[in-house]
Amino acid sequence: MFDDLRDLYQEVIFDHNRNPRNFRIIENADRKVEGFNPLCGDRLTLYLQMDGDVIADASFQGSGCAISTASVSLMTEIVKGKTEEEAEELFKKFHEMTTGKDENFNLETIGKLAVLAGVREYPARVKCATLAWHTLDAAIKNEQQAISTE
Repeated sequence: MFDDLRDLYQEVIFDHNRNPRNFRIIENADRKVEGFNPLCGDRLTLYLQMDGDVIADASFQGSGCAISTASVSLMTEIVKGKTEEEAEELFKKFHEMTTGKDENFNLETIGKLAVLAGVREYPARVKCATLAWHTLDAAIKNEQQAISTE
């Protein structure tokens, strides 16, 4: 089972790295936050268009390693249509999954984000996968300062 997940993980990472979804600027974004991972050099700007407390649109610009790019690409797809509260809950679950703090984490609760579960096997890559999510967390809280994984 884990070998199948590992193969899927690699396939999805490669696909989202080569063809990132939502790689664009939202001109009149309600929220815009920059994120930076000094260890790997990942750099992104996250844009959110809000409709009340619902994320109507999400996009990003930037550059980074395959894991970082795939993570932000998947994230922007998944959070569209979610409330701020639902997105925060996803952030918490994603963080638990990637850091491996919950040994018995149920991958079904995270949907297609489960393909990134493999990063927990590589502690140096966890910050690559979570950069986008920490940036989203700041955007949801409407914080203006840049986010760093250090």
